[in-house]
Amino acid sequence: EVRKAKCLDFTLWIEHGEQTLEDPELQCCGHDRGPVTVTMGATVPTGFEHCAAEEVREKLGAEAKISKDRGRIYFQMSSDSLPLVHQLRSVDNLFVVVKEYVDYQFKDSKEETLKDLQDLASKLPWTNPLEVWKLNNVLKKRRWRRRGANVSRPNPSSDGAKEGTQEGAADTETQSLEAEPEQPGRVEEDYEDNQGQQDKGSAETGAEGTPGVLKFRVTCNRAGDKHSFTSNEAARDFGGAVQEFFQWKADMTKFDVEVLLNIHNNEVVIGVALTEESLHRRNISHFGPTTLRSTLAYGMLRLCKPQVSDVIIDPMCGTGAIPLEGALEWKHSYYLAGDNNDQAVNRTVNNVAHIHRKRQEKGCGPWGLPIDTVQWNLCRLPLKTASVDIIITDMPFGKRMGSKKRNWDLYPSCLREMARVCRPGTGKAVLLTQDKKCFAKALSRMGGLWRKSHTVWVNIGGLHAGVYLLKRVAKAGWRSTPLFTPLVLMI
Repeated sequence: EVRKAKCLDFTLWIEHGEQTLEDPELQCCGHDRGPVTVTMGATVPTGFEHCAAEEVREKLGAEAKISKDRGRIYFQMSSDSLPLVHQLRSVDNLFVVVKEYVDYQFKDSKEETLKDLQDLASKLPWTNPLEVWKLNNVLKKRRWRRRGANVSRPNPSSDGAKEGTQEGAADTETQSLEAEPEQPGRVEEDYEDNQGQQDKGSAETGAEGTPGVLKFRVTCNRAGDKHSFTSNEAARDFGGAVQEFFQWKADMTKFDVEVLLNIHNNEVVIGVALTEESLHRRNISHFGPTTLRSTLAYGMLRLCKPQVSDVIIDPMCGTGAIPLEGALEWKHSYYLAGDNNDQAVNRTVNNVAHIHRKRQEKGCGPWGLPIDTVQWNLCRLPLKTASVDIIITDMPFGKRMGSKKRNWDLYPSCLREMARVCRPGTGKAVLLTQDKKCFAKALSRMGGLWRKSHTVWVNIGGLHAGVYLLKRVAKAGWRSTPLFTPLVLMI
C-alpha cells in the first residue's frame, strides 16, 4: 500500500513551461534528495551492438552489457547524466529499465502465465524509473520551447524499410491494434530492424480517467517460439494490471507513458520509454527512396576511425546521411558527397542547409560544415589518383535502387575506380550491401587491390546485409585513369 501510494503521486504530476534544476517539477522527480542510479536500455542497429557499447564507455564512462536479443544494450547511469545519454549517436531508442529477469520461469499454461504477468505489475520497483521519466520530460519540454515549435507526437512504428519487407517467418507474429496516419508532405522510407521470430503488440484497456491523470500504453516485443501466449495477450493483461495499479488512463496514440514489455525466450525486461521518435531521424529533413539511418551511418564511420584532415567521400550519397553524420561527429575531417542522380544531390544540399540553419539557431557560429556536394559518374570520379583517405557508402541492393543484374557490371567498375582514388597502403573503404554474392565476386576480380579486413552483419528491413571494411593494398605499377573536371555545388 505504501508503494502504491507513492506511485499514485506520479499521476498528479503534469509539467508546465520551462524548468531548471531548482524547479519544483525537478524536485518532485527526486532531485531534492540527489540523483538516482538506474539501468538504461537502448535499441541500436543490429550488428553494431559492440560499437554502441564502445560509445557508451567513451562518452559516459559506463560499461554496457549486450543483450541476448540482438539490437539492445544495457548500462547503468546516474540521472544527472541523462542529457549526455541523449547525445549518443549510435542508439535508436532509449528506455529506463524497471526490472530485468534473466531467466524468467514461464508457466506451462497460457492462463497461468498471463496471471503471473498481471501479478507482476504491483511488485515492480517503479519509483526511480518514473523519476527519470519525469526528468526526461522536463528536458524535452525545455528543448521544444527553445526551438519555438510545436512538436507533435510521432507514430513510433512508422519507420519504413529501405529494401523490401521481411518475409513471413515461422513463429513470428506482428499485431497492431491501431495505427496513426502518416505525416503528409514528405517521404520517409528508412531502415527498420525487424528481428526474426519477433512479434509486437500494444494493449489499450480501460475506462475514462479523471482530468490530470496520465495516459499510458503497454507495448510488448516478444521473440521466441516456446511461449504459450502472443505479444498482444501479454500486453493486454499486463497493461490491465498496470492500469489498476496506477489508476492511469489507457490511450494507444496520445499516451504520456509507454511501458515496454520485452520478452526474448526466457529473458524478460520491463521498462519505460524515454524517446517517442527514433533518434536515427535527427539529421534528415529531405528523405529519399532509400534513406540510410543516421545511427547506422555512425556505426559505419566508427569502423574506419576518421582522423584529423582525412579526406572522406561518399560516392553514392543518396540524402547525405553518412557525410552529415561524419561532419557533426568528426569535425576535423573533410567530406565530399556525390551522386549521379540530380535529385539525390539536391536532397543532400537541402539536408546540409537544414543542419546549418539548426546550428545557427543554437548559436554554434556562422561557419558551415566541412562538406561539399558533387554530381558525378561513380565509375569516372573527378578526383586525382590516391587523393582520398576513406570511402564510405551505401551501395545499391538491386531492389528499390538499380537491379541485381546491373550490379554485376556496377560493382566491379566502382570497386576499381574506388581503388584508383584511394591512397594505397593507408586508404580504407566501408561498404554496405545486401547483394553479397555479387560483391564477393567483384572483390575477387580486383587483382589484390583491396583486402577485406572485417565484416559486420546487419539486419536492414528484414534483409541480411553486410558492412565490409576494406583496406587499400599498396601495389606497384598501378596506373591512373584520366582525370575529369568536377562540378562542385558549394554550400
